[in-house]
Amino acid sequence: MTLSSRRILFLALLIYGLIIGSLWTLTNGLLILSIPLVIYLSTVVIFRPRSLDLVILRQVSKDFVKPGTDVDVRISITNHGYNLDEIRICDTVPNGIRLTKGSPVIVTTLGQNASFTYEYTVSGDRGSYEFHDISIQATDHFGVFISRQWFSAAQNLTILPTFIRIRSVPIRPIRTRGHAGSIPSRQAGSGTAFFGVREYQPGDPRQWLNWRLSARNPDQLFSNEFEQERIADVGLILDARRRTNVTTEHGSIFDFSVQASASLADMFLRDGNRVALLIYGRGLERSYPGYGKYQREKIMRALAYARIGESMVFDSFDYLPTRFFPAQSQIVIVSPLCSADPKILSRIKSRGYNILVVSPDPVSYEKTMMYDSEELEIGSRIARAQRVLWIRYLQRVGIPVVDWQTHQPLDVALQSTVRRLRRGYL
Repeated sequence: MTLSSRRILFLALLIYGLIIGSLWTLTNGLLILSIPLVIYLSTVVIFRPRSLDLVILRQVSKDFVKPGTDVDVRISITNHGYNLDEIRICDTVPNGIRLTKGSPVIVTTLGQNASFTYEYTVSGDRGSYEFHDISIQATDHFGVFISRQWFSAAQNLTILPTFIRIRSVPIRPIRTRGHAGSIPSRQAGSGTAFFGVREYQPGDPRQWLNWRLSARNPDQLFSNEFEQERIADVGLILDARRRTNVTTEHGSIFDFSVQASASLADMFLRDGNRVALLIYGRGLERSYPGYGKYQREKIMRALAYARIGESMVFDSFDYLPTRFFPAQSQIVIVSPLCSADPKILSRIKSRGYNILVVSPDPVSYEKTMMYDSEELEIGSRIARAQRVLWIRYLQRVGIPVVDWQTHQPLDVALQSTVRRLRRGYL
């Protein structure tokens, strides 16, 4: 039995009792007392809220925003039914969304064919959020009859990951694509870097002539060759396995991995390369290869939906679908790494792929979240020594590793690794 039914039943029994009491005692005092209750009940029945005939529309000011950006949510209601003396509108805010201004709950009156609009402001962290139904509760002025109904007004809000513009990172995959770009292709042609010398051919520009070598051979002319610069296929792999991503009450290192993936995707696309994304964890979430701003938006949306997960099949990189990436292309893996990963990555390297590993350091990340103690210091030193062994193994097989301390900017860690590569330290 609903609350309204119980209230009506109570009033009816009270009136019935007063009338029976007046007949039993043969006095009109109890009958007179029942008159206000009869008037009250009649008024309630006459002015009770009828069926709700409402049109509800929810709108958000922006569908795609960055973390921490304020988003205005507007609720518009139009009443095509009877007058509503009192109406309570309650919007359901998704978990993970913070209310920054206003309230999703409001009480007002709504006449026939009248409209009402109100707003509130929210913000949140990276993720995809869905606003579901809106609860409407209509009552009479006396609060006896209550009519509650849910109205569908679905709306999505996607908060994209934050990415930082980083400087270009030189990559040298074995195979490049046929379009001009910024990556040396190991083939002679038009370019800026010296590649070699060949015999002069009719049509060669004069500035290509190698006058010094031609002077040594009076009967023959020689031209300089330059290395062609082209674009490449770049495959980004984001490690979303639960076993590798440290999670504390203050957050997860996975958020840094997502930020690094977004920054790397922006950098490679800005250089004109064809970029694909694979999120490896609870399953395989893929963004197929593409170019330009549209591909960047696709990757950012995929990263916004990315979550840590676990799967018995994808617990290690053994089942990494390398066929998703073109042969002899560049693969960039963003992963904190675990004990089984170095040997698996070395096998992928042996198939002809050029691999770069960007590894957020989980040891230093977790250490900063704990209170200092002697046991913590000993444990972190052991974990750090084990991690150094993994990194050195990868470096010995020709896989550069960016050991990223998450308290420093990613660009600093990347450029430091690039400088060591150029000096032959890695």
